[in-house]
Formats: sequence, structure tokens, C-alpha cells
Amino acid sequence: MALNSLKDVYLDQLQDLHSANDQAAEATVALARAATDPELIRALEDGVNGIAEGLERTAELCGGHGVEPTGEHCRGMEGLSAEAIAHGVDAAFGDPAARDAMIIAQYQRMVHYAVAGYGCLVAYANRLGLHGDAAALSACLDHTLSGDARMTRIAQTRVNAAAA
Repeated sequence: MALNSLKDVYLDQLQDLHSANDQAAEATVALARAATDPELIRALEDGVNGIAEGLERTAELCGGHGVEPTGEHCRGMEGLSAEAIAHGVDAAFGDPAARDAMIIAQYQRMVHYAVAGYGCLVAYANRLGLHGDAAALSACLDHTLSGDARMTRIAQTRVNAAAA
């Protein structure tokens, strides 16, 4: 698809974020399996649920605009999710708390990609007068930011001290 307008950019990025969410969900499941801190595990499981909601929302929005949600493969998240698995799951750790600290870092990298994606999409939707889309995407953005803040709290109050 030629990107000739902001609407074209919006739809392209909506598909990209759908792909990013799909890949992040798989990586987050693996991170949750590798984590040991109970609060971190719960947060990651909640993250998987939030990502699933984002997948549903982006699929619905794509469908509402007559495009397939799977029309784009997000290479950015492909790299981030591969790094998350390599560093948070497959790497050797002598201390489970150190692994948990790494898991948080890797998860937050993926989350920050999603924050940028949702933020841009909200701005595009508002500019295009797609206020229903903007509201749905804003809710996803808020949920994503909340999950990021939760991870920071877990790192600062539990995991980093245990890993130190």
C-alpha cells in the first residue's frame, strides 16, 4: 500500500502495532514462565492479558477500516522480543533475582515500543477525526503505561534489591 496520506500512515502503523502486540504476547508468556518473584509473575501474566486486549482492539479497528490486522510484520518488535528471550529466558543466571531484574528490563523495552506506537496512533486518530478510534487506543495506551509503572515499582521495591 502506498502511504499517500496520514490515513494511510495510520492504517500501516495500526497493522504494525497489531503485529508488535502479537509478538510481545508470546515473549511475555516466556518471560512469565522464567520469572521467580511472585509479584513479577502476576504482573507479567496481567501484561499478557493487556496485550491480548490490545490485539483485539487493533484487530477491530483495522476491520472497521477495511484492512487486515495481519497486513504488516513488525520488525522492531521482532528484534525486541528476540532480545527478551535471549537475555531474559535463555541466558544463564546464577541468581534467580538477577534473572528477574533482566526480565523487567526486557519487558519494559517491549512496553516502551508499544507506548510509542499507541501514542502516535492516538495523535493520528485525533487529527483524522477518528475520535472513537482515539478513545479506544488511548485506553490501550493508559493500560500499557500503568503496566510499565507497575514494573518499575516491582523493580524498585523488590527485585533490584534482591538482585543486588
